[in-house]
Amino acid sequence: MWSIFRKEVNGFFSSLIGYISMIVFFLVLGLNLWVFPGNIFDSLYATLESFFATAPWILMFLIPAITMRTLSDEFKSGTFELLATKPISDYSIVLGKFFACLFLWLVTWLPTLLYFVCIKSLNMPGAVMDGGATWGSYIGLFLLGAIFISIGIFASSVTNNQITSFLLGVVLCYLVYDAFFQISNLPVFSGRMDYFIQSLGIGSHYEAISRGVVDTRDLLYFFTVIAFFTIATNTVLEGRKW
Repeated sequence: MWSIFRKEVNGFFSSLIGYISMIVFFLVLGLNLWVFPGNIFDSLYATLESFFATAPWILMFLIPAITMRTLSDEFKSGTFELLATKPISDYSIVLGKFFACLFLWLVTWLPTLLYFVCIKSLNMPGAVMDGGATWGSYIGLFLLGAIFISIGIFASSVTNNQITSFLLGVVLCYLVYDAFFQISNLPVFSGRMDYFIQSLGIGSHYEAISRGVVDTRDLLYFFTVIAFFTIATNTVLEGRKW
């Protein structure tokens, strides 16, 4: 697994993929936070709410762009057959690629903590930040990225075309993040049913952690979804051997 991990990480940083992903993430979210209308200076409140509200929608496109080549490129180039002949399990292949993408996401995610430091140091009327909610939001954002990575790798496992993998990854990320919330708002659902449907999507759990309450049920949800798509990816790889 770790040989796969090292290979993928080297591949990310020996090409433009890793650098472009980090630049895009910082540029778009930085402009939204500091420059675009509704920025922190316009609101005069020390808050990162706009950052955490916008980040999931950026990740919905950014992470599938990172993961689209993880397995589809192996299929297209024929190197997956070579990997399959080595004494390494499909789970090791999947996890090696997952942790490599997660490492790239960690490298992208950590520097955003500077936003917290900068805003906290500003002498503004609303300079008292809700530390619990902010740290909860950072944890939720990291776990959200991990789920999108597992979804993106699954999308990459079902096709040898990187563009198809990217589009499928974007659609699946959207469906898991926001579609359940939209469905729950339909007039046909009410009471406990709409709450249950919302709880099936990532969005409600991400918002719950963002309030500063890191509930074990929310953490269990994140890890369960990651495990589900990891198992699904492994199943697809096993099916390719027949």
